[in-house]
Amino acid sequence: MSDTPVFLPVAPAPAADWMLVPTLPGRFITLEALTEAHAQALNAGADADTVAMLARGGPEEATVEAWASYISRLNALPNRINWAVLLGGQAVGRISYSEVKTSDRWMEIGTMLLPGARGGVVNPESKLLLLGRAFEVLGANRVHFKVDARNARSLAAMRKLGAVEEGTLRQYQVRPDGFARDSVMFSIVQTEWAAVKAGLQARLSAVSAS
Repeated sequence: MSDTPVFLPVAPAPAADWMLVPTLPGRFITLEALTEAHAQALNAGADADTVAMLARGGPEEATVEAWASYISRLNALPNRINWAVLLGGQAVGRISYSEVKTSDRWMEIGTMLLPGARGGVVNPESKLLLLGRAFEVLGANRVHFKVDARNARSLAAMRKLGAVEEGTLRQYQVRPDGFARDSVMFSIVQTEWAAVKAGLQARLSAVSAS
């Protein structure tokens, strides 16, 4: 018998369900709807690098008010759902479904984590929760990720995740500062989810055992 994990596809959920923002509890973190109430924690933990390569930029200045305005703008974008990433009850980042396209059964995932939340359980478990919802609850066929070609850390994280690198979209997104960034496209499709899930679970088990 093959040891390759198998995922049995689920029927696609109604289109309205794709735009819900349920609280998603994990072993180490919790995802909850991102609101302006998370602005204070995000402002306190962020540095200039936190938002330097976000496609849509970040808050205009390092203040709670600017972070609240930024969150409000994100929540107003169409076909986008935003979660705050909580560790120990404190917001340490945000993760989003963006460009949700129910007719074709796919969405994009984008992540922003504060410096203190990198390199541990937060990134793998936040991906596990949102990918699991996409494939196991909503019945997605595909999830993709677009990474700034200059962002070596995020590119390495995508490769560690096991996402397939599809190519580079040249000068694809113009940031608020006017820079036209190259975006590297990665994706996971339904038939690959079981193996990716097993890898994420193994990473979390290794952390909890250490």
